[in-house]
Amino acid sequence: MPKKLFLIYLLFSFSYCAAQYSFKGQIAEQQFGKTVYLSIIEDYRKFDKISMEQILKKTTTDSLGYFNFSGDNLMDQNRIYRIHVDECSDLGTNSDHFFGSCEYSKNILFIAKNTDTIMFPTSFDNETLCEISSTNSSSSMFLDIDVLKEQMAYEFNEFRSNASKKLNSKKWFSSLQDYGANLNEPLAELYIYSFLSDRKNDTYSYYLDDINNTDYYTSLGNRLRSKYPEINLTTLFNNEIAIDQQIADRKEPSAKLWQWVLPFLLVISIGFNIFLILKSKKDKTKLKISPLTKLTEQEQNIVSQILKSKTNKEIANDMFISVSTVKTHINNVYKKLGVSTRDEIKQRFQ
Repeated sequence: MPKKLFLIYLLFSFSYCAAQYSFKGQIAEQQFGKTVYLSIIEDYRKFDKISMEQILKKTTTDSLGYFNFSGDNLMDQNRIYRIHVDECSDLGTNSDHFFGSCEYSKNILFIAKNTDTIMFPTSFDNETLCEISSTNSSSSMFLDIDVLKEQMAYEFNEFRSNASKKLNSKKWFSSLQDYGANLNEPLAELYIYSFLSDRKNDTYSYYLDDINNTDYYTSLGNRLRSKYPEINLTTLFNNEIAIDQQIADRKEPSAKLWQWVLPFLLVISIGFNIFLILKSKKDKTKLKISPLTKLTEQEQNIVSQILKSKTNKEIANDMFISVSTVKTHINNVYKKLGVSTRDEIKQRFQ
């Protein structure tokens, strides 16, 4: 009998060792038959995307809403995985879901390896896939980072001015990078990097300014090569950093140049406009004064009366001369000024 018990114990021990990983959780009570998927993430630019190519396994929930993934087919080193449940009507034909737009999809990112035991319980308010209990201390790092990102978003949105954005960008870049480096898990740092360097985020311009002014990115690349030399995430990161450094190199001299060129052009433009205004006033003065010097004093008086829209008779009365004399003076004015009507005189001198 003792011999049989010993054999049973050995068999149990072997089975326990061979069981490898176990990822268990609950979607919600009495959610029977819901499909749950386990995926591996090999591109940090797809943290927010779900695609068929990433899926490793699928299972269904039991009558109480529990699911379980287990086996020995995962990597012995840490990798990034996602568990998601999709309540869309038809996963195979619903393309919206796989472009990340299915509002009924719930998912969680986590770090795990082949020997981990992880639980994904529902929260106190029955929320799904938002808590992690794991034998691997790295598993819940993404959740902790998300808390910091929420704090960052709050400070960015509290007062959206350029000064506030610049101040918060500098603060949170340093805070998030330092936090990631202290985790001693390059995969978690990639999660932070993918957020800070995302072109859709306000942080992208600061990232381009930062990339050539610190050795953080080179250091992260070295940590990835040291710990995860053969995975796609490491190659992707180092290739992207090399490209972004070139983009930043082209952008930085241009920005510095325009810091000097724009004020210079502004000064030139203001000076040129002042010159044109003064020249225009001077030209107008010449147009008014120069032609009048050709006229006699009496003819200048005639012009002054014309500008007041007086008739020949009114001019004759005011100047104590005959109407015919007024007509003679006006004809002389026309010839000297090169005009043929009173309106032309008004257009020139008014």
